[in-house]
Amino acid sequence: MKIKTLLAASAIALALPMAAQAQGTLRGAERGAQEGADAAGPIGGIVGGAVGAATGTIGGILGVEDRPRFRSYVRERNVRSYDYDGRVVVGSTLPSSGVTYYDVPNDYNVTRGTRYTVVNDRPVLVDGRHRIIEVLD
Repeated sequence: MKIKTLLAASAIALALPMAAQAQGTLRGAERGAQEGADAAGPIGGIVGGAVGAATGTIGGILGVEDRPRFRSYVRERNVRSYDYDGRVVVGSTLPSSGVTYYDVPNDYNVTRGTRYTVVNDRPVLVDGRHRIIEVLD
């Protein structure tokens, strides 16, 4: 009986709305757990949380739904692009001087200390050490 319940919960969790899958890791896990629990009780919550976290991570730091909105936010502010000779990829470290870093508004729910800038006309998120943690193409 427990196996049937687990299989049913797994099937329901995998059929969760795409909105639950379009979140960042934490938001995806939270929403997946809630929707899984609503649909299939405690086991659905466990499975839904795992599925939500895994699929939410695919969206990156901001999550799939926030990326276009954040790109628009940056574009509306006419942030000057920094000309960088290196590769604009996750893991690259930008200089501490010559680049202007901006705070990410709270409504994007990024980790404290995450900032943004524009490098070679591409918005990027950086950590406290100016290392690129997400490129927002």
